Amino acid sequence: MRKIVVTGPECAGKSVLSGNLARHFGVPWVPEMARPYLDALGRPYREDDLLQIARAQLRAEEAAAAGGPPLLICDTDLITIRIWGEEKFGRSDPWIVEQTRNRPYDLWLLCMPDIPWVYDPQRENPHDRDRLFDVYEGTLQRLGKPYAVVSGLGDQRTEAALRALEGRPIP
Repeated sequence: MRKIVVTGPECAGKSVLSGNLARHFGVPWVPEMARPYLDALGRPYREDDLLQIARAQLRAEEAAAAGGPPLLICDTDLITIRIWGEEKFGRSDPWIVEQTRNRPYDLWLLCMPDIPWVYDPQRENPHDRDRLFDVYEGTLQRLGKPYAVVSGLGDQRTEAALRALEGRPIP
């Protein structure tokens, strides 16, 4: 099974893109688990909540992979949660850090924050997306992860992602 991760800063089109790719290839996609977790929390999140979100993200990924699809599209992975912890709390849980080093994926599609910001009460960085994009890119580079940058509005972003996947064996 090949695994593609869609990643990047807040409000960069990750969920829309991951859904579009899953529909294009007719495969399952793993939604971001932070949103339902935080919606149900009923209080401001704390550092230890990030570990719970990370575990929920991996459970959702494993459930989607259980049917043995040839391709899995993941709307985020633990690198996002690692960066979130480092940005918000100055550190990330060692288990999350270890998972970001060793968990295998075939490609990360890094979304540029070149689409308009849309307010959402869970989003925290409306004026810092370019810097955070650089943090994501630097983290992927330091970890030696294969990635491609995607940009553009609407269908342009999906087409850019499909071009990034060209020449890579996709079932």
